[in-house]
Amino acid sequence: MLQNNAALKSKINQLWDKFWSGGISNPLTAIEQITYLLFMKQLDDLDLKRIADADFTGEKYTSKFDGKIKLSGTEQKVDKQTLRWSHFKQMPAEEMLSHVQMKVFPFLKMLNGDESPFTHHMQNAVFIIPKPALLVEAISTIEEIFAEIEKDANEGGQAFQDLQGDVYEMLLSEIASAGKNGQFRTPRHIIKLIAELVEPKLGNLIADPACGTGGFLLGAYQYMVTQLDKNKKNIQPDEDGFIRNSVSGLLNKKVSDILNDSLYGYDIDVTMVRLGLMNLMMHGVDTPHIDYKDTLSKGFTESNKYQIIMANPPFTGSIDKGDINEAFKLGTTKTELLFVENIYNLLKMGGTAGVIVPQGVLFGSGKAFVEARKILVEKCELKAVIAMPSGVFKPYAGVSTAILIFTKGGETEKVWFYDMQSDGYSLDDKRTKQEGYGDLQDIVAQFKKRDQRKESDRKEKFFFVLKGEIVTENYDLSMSKYKEDVFEEVVYEKPDVILAKLKTMEGEINQELAELEGMLE
Repeated sequence: MLQNNAALKSKINQLWDKFWSGGISNPLTAIEQITYLLFMKQLDDLDLKRIADADFTGEKYTSKFDGKIKLSGTEQKVDKQTLRWSHFKQMPAEEMLSHVQMKVFPFLKMLNGDESPFTHHMQNAVFIIPKPALLVEAISTIEEIFAEIEKDANEGGQAFQDLQGDVYEMLLSEIASAGKNGQFRTPRHIIKLIAELVEPKLGNLIADPACGTGGFLLGAYQYMVTQLDKNKKNIQPDEDGFIRNSVSGLLNKKVSDILNDSLYGYDIDVTMVRLGLMNLMMHGVDTPHIDYKDTLSKGFTESNKYQIIMANPPFTGSIDKGDINEAFKLGTTKTELLFVENIYNLLKMGGTAGVIVPQGVLFGSGKAFVEARKILVEKCELKAVIAMPSGVFKPYAGVSTAILIFTKGGETEKVWFYDMQSDGYSLDDKRTKQEGYGDLQDIVAQFKKRDQRKESDRKEKFFFVLKGEIVTENYDLSMSKYKEDVFEEVVYEKPDVILAKLKTMEGEINQELAELEGMLE
């Protein structure tokens, strides 16, 4: 995880400070502006890589920077090559700012054509870096960040995958430490873990109904790209033990088109929608389907559509009762419960979800809590409940959470529980990488061979609980309800032995006191 690279963290801090001192003090505005610059850089790099890959494989590829384009406010067509990061970064400061404001940014906004979700959601986006000096310093620092990342990747022996995600996460940690109300991402190793458990496949429709910056959709995409890679056995595991390929130049157009049409995300924050769209496009998903929608509201009517859902929906807060989708039966305004029902509704019969929920969902005694769990146990095959330690989402939040894995329409016979005690990182605000992978790889291995186990010991970190017992316990899904504590028997000495020892100690103390008194005389 690049958060543990001190040199990179220093560069991120420099970038943050430059925007702050340059007059852009709103945290999310600064992140959005930085993301536009990252997008320009990554778009150029990815395009040049695809040109090189096409030359090597013989596949046809049309560069996004081929030809000329007529931009609003310009009289003549602009040569797209001049819109590359590698071109404009060499311009004088004043000319560069004008060029990026008047030509590069308008080009980005219409990158995918007039009808695309990206163009739609970028309509009201503005490039508000006000000073040439700030743009020059930002570009210089981003170049240094990329160089540090490349060095980190080479030394670590693995391809770097989620640049914008890591940079974004570091920026958000600054917001969190400053006590500002920022949104936060699901750690990438937890996303990878969930992808391993739900196993998205090429051709599946995959959704996240509260997608933020698109981390789960990117995780699903990278999992599928890796599965398609015939050389994946030669890829070294990353620092969390997962095999992941970076954006693959080996994908042919047919496969790329299928992947492009597989990923669907929704969010109620238009800034998050833009960031999510750019995040996926930076990683080779040319036309991601991320839209501005409240998936809990009356205006959202999709159901029975997706084969895979991966999500970490909002834990706290309530939705206005009058705006709740009338299809919901739970009778609550709590978003963490409504999202459970929503995800069930969105899944096709036989579709599988991997969802993070706060621990309270597992044991809450209110009627809506019980009914939500009843959906999981009675209308699905609830495959797994993986309890995670409370530090997983630090420094943003200290709430205890769990991963639920369930398949719509299956039959729950028994539920597999796992008590994750470590995710491979310290559980304090620093989240320092620890030796090894924590429980991550054990969870994957034990989950995949869970049905081969003949016995289940509730003193272990993982075990089965039969459906009947869960029903008897009012559908309680908390680990503590079923896990048996291991007590070490302490053998005490007999009272007369203890008394003899105390008398001996008393005698020694009296003798030492007498010696001290003698020294004072």
